[in-house]
Amino acid sequence: MAPEQHNPLDPTKIHIEHDHVRFWEEERDFQDIMAEQLRHAPWLAISIVFHVIVGLILLQISTGSRLKDEEMVIQAQKQEVVEEPEEEPEEEPEEEPEEVEPEPVIQDAEITEEVEEDIEMTEEETPTDSNFEKDAFNNAIGLGGGAGGKFGGRGGGRGRLGRKGGRQAAQAILIGLEWLKKHQDEDGSWDVDEFMKHCPANDVCDGPGNPINDVGITGLALLAFLGDGSTMRSGPYKLVVKKGINWLRKQQDDDGLLGTDTGHTFMYNHAIAALAMIEGYGLSKYRTLRPYAQKAVNYILKARNPYKVWRYYPHDGNNDSSVTGWMVFALKSAMDFKLKVDKDALKYAEAWFDEVTDPNTGQCGYTKKGEGSAREPGAEEKFPASKTEALTAVGLLARIFLGQTPDQNPILLAAADTMLKKPPVWNPADGSIDLYYWYYGSYAMFQMGGRHWRGWRKSMEPAMIKSQRKDGHAKGSWDPISVWGESGGRVYSTAISVLCLEVYYRYSKLIR
Repeated sequence: MAPEQHNPLDPTKIHIEHDHVRFWEEERDFQDIMAEQLRHAPWLAISIVFHVIVGLILLQISTGSRLKDEEMVIQAQKQEVVEEPEEEPEEEPEEEPEEVEPEPVIQDAEITEEVEEDIEMTEEETPTDSNFEKDAFNNAIGLGGGAGGKFGGRGGGRGRLGRKGGRQAAQAILIGLEWLKKHQDEDGSWDVDEFMKHCPANDVCDGPGNPINDVGITGLALLAFLGDGSTMRSGPYKLVVKKGINWLRKQQDDDGLLGTDTGHTFMYNHAIAALAMIEGYGLSKYRTLRPYAQKAVNYILKARNPYKVWRYYPHDGNNDSSVTGWMVFALKSAMDFKLKVDKDALKYAEAWFDEVTDPNTGQCGYTKKGEGSAREPGAEEKFPASKTEALTAVGLLARIFLGQTPDQNPILLAAADTMLKKPPVWNPADGSIDLYYWYYGSYAMFQMGGRHWRGWRKSMEPAMIKSQRKDGHAKGSWDPISVWGESGGRVYSTAISVLCLEVYYRYSKLIR
């Protein structure tokens, strides 16, 4: 019997069932392995991140050191090779003396750059210094109002008129400014006698003024927009302000006069336009405008009578309280914005108001003690000077701006008491409407505060708000039926009325 044959084992026929994955069948890359390790070892992840950060820091330090070393080598090489050219020694600026001798000669500001085209307002231009130095003159007289100093209360002022009646005042200001905006010429001016060219043919505003006052009334309108918080930089009316200031700049001659020396009102026009130029420069904070503002100030200083004040013409020997009031405000604003001012001019102004003011009643005279306000020829009977205390208001506000307080100067209380006897009343029949008086009176009484401001405001607000036009294209304006309405026209009446209502935030309180 043949031996039993064994078939050889065929490994290919063998299949073993198992659920283990062969190591060569696993498709794992480096990221999978690291992920698995990190899951089991979170501290390893923290260590890796820490070491990466440290490495980057060391790399940065090393690179910076190399760059610094290379820079030092380059600079050393440049110093050895380059021969410095001889430079002319710089002239040291003349120091302005602390004490000014009586009647110094005021030199014109030197304009370092001549700007023929409109001043372009760019954010890159370096702003001026802040309006006030904290511990300087302003604190001595109680100026405040936040970072902007005396002018700090303006921004967003209308929005803060929230008390009863305040919203009405805010609305009156808004529509007044809108009317002024609509009647501004494209060149930036306000045409006092032909502003109605901007009116629709079927609804033309009346009330032209005297064109000789275009410069001053353009300045007055600009003060209303500046007083509301708009500047050449910002605000809802910044383009209005920019165009207006540029137009004023073009009206300035080589002596600094804004406008021309025509007529007996040109000093008024210059003073008001100068105030607008100064505030336009200071509130907008543009150095480009500084030389023009300084030249306007220089003209004021040179026009003053020796050892006295100002009137209609430079150095004519005549003086009056009305022109002098505007000059004081322009010079005080110039000082606030760090322009050069002869302080003796303010000392003589203070002496003038003492000279023409009754110490018992505080009543201020025009060219002498006891003299009433001036009037245009033929207007004396229609607008009796006895109906107003315009010059008393001018004197009172000037004294406040010059640093006087009721505690130390009782004459301020006497003047305020006198003014309270003649509060604003809109009565076209009795010749008492004097917007010039109401403007100065509102600012003076606001500064006085207390019973004086409460009594004045009680009359002033209804007089201004109720008399504002609410109809047609004249909406927002005031009819020119006041003392100086015929000369200034509707533009003047609207601008100065808006300024009256801005009293709440145009200036911060000077008296604390």
